[in-house]
Amino acid sequence: MAERPSAREALALVTDTFEEHTPPARSCAPDGPLSWEGYGASRARAADRTGEAESVVYGTARAGGRPCVVLAFEFGFLGGSLGERAGDRLEAAYRLARERRTPLVSLVATGGSRMQEGMVALTQLQRVARESVLLREAGVPHIAVLRDPATGGGWATVGAGADVILALPGAQVGFAGSRVRPAGADPAAYTAEGQLAAGHVDAVVRPGELRGTVARWVAALTSPAAQAPPPSALSAAPLPASGWDAVRQARDPGRPRAEAYLDAYFTDRLPLVGDRCGGTDPGTLCGVGLRADGGAVAYVAQCGTATRPAGYRTAARVIRLADRLGLPVLTLVDTPGAANDAEAERAGAGAAIADAFTAVAAARVPVTTLLIGEGGSGGALALAAPDNTWATRDSYFSVIAPELAAAILKRPPEEAPRTAEQLRLRPQDLLDLALIRGII
Repeated sequence: MAERPSAREALALVTDTFEEHTPPARSCAPDGPLSWEGYGASRARAADRTGEAESVVYGTARAGGRPCVVLAFEFGFLGGSLGERAGDRLEAAYRLARERRTPLVSLVATGGSRMQEGMVALTQLQRVARESVLLREAGVPHIAVLRDPATGGGWATVGAGADVILALPGAQVGFAGSRVRPAGADPAAYTAEGQLAAGHVDAVVRPGELRGTVARWVAALTSPAAQAPPPSALSAAPLPASGWDAVRQARDPGRPRAEAYLDAYFTDRLPLVGDRCGGTDPGTLCGVGLRADGGAVAYVAQCGTATRPAGYRTAARVIRLADRLGLPVLTLVDTPGAANDAEAERAGAGAAIADAFTAVAAARVPVTTLLIGEGGSGGALALAAPDNTWATRDSYFSVIAPELAAAILKRPPEEAPRTAEQLRLRPQDLLDLALIRGII
């Protein structure tokens, strides 16, 4: 195995400049709080080998020309483990970011808590958790980069507790380190790629692209746009003459979809992936985008498929992050409805939809919605902004699909077009009913 990069090498990989800070000195017994025989000598050897006084290095830096606070774990120092002195440095780094109101970037490479300090080491996780809460309350973003390995309490607090989680290819990522996993456990589950597939990581980034990616995230999370105007229409479709015409236009496979609208709206997009509960929904695109004027807008976009519970939970996560950081939100609505299969029910479809409704309702930042295709029932309305929803001419919004409405009313299938007319689901009907602000 290639030698792992040191903390200093990791810092050089992502920052333009770095100025180290050190916390006040802590007095402690030579062999630590447990008087673990030989612990002091192990620390001295680790210091000689790495040139570091502890397993964590932190300070102020610039990424992409913008100020930030950076902390980096030194894995060569007792496996990057967390002890009382490392906890001092982590706490100081979080506090420095909060006081300066600049993003915190954490470069995580740790095997977990330091056994030679026992429960004293483990309680450092509570210190980190408290500082994470204070950082969030202050509206300061946290970006984590998972190096190899990112395991144990360091992953479960500093890493998994970040707003944006990036990982290096092939990195070990998981609460269980390699020596304590169950026999026969699938090794793929403990990799950066496995964690991305499960919705716990936002992106796997190659080392050569890491500096630019971190810089883009620092810029995006510190440059909120004033508002999110509705996108321009990308279709020349006429206003539908009938309700059934509206349905057919919205279902046309050739009409513009979310990807096209996002590409036209943003000059740069940074994805946020997964619900942090083990699920992803490829039919729901989420992230933060930069517009031509440099302003950042968070986005949630349905892609025309039935939205899975993981999609709603990811959307809620992104909307709450945007609200905390002062980023306006754009949602693009396009779904025949929420997924209603047995798997979706087991995954908590109702609770996930409720979570999305609540996130939109609670948002203090401007939320703008553009209906770009199908607006199927509550699965679409969950992501629509009250009083600030717009529609394209090739879209419709309905309490239920016309075919399903006909079936519920015990009408034959050929009655679906007439039912569509009765539902008043065309864009111009929605405008007449004051359900949308305008037609784009």
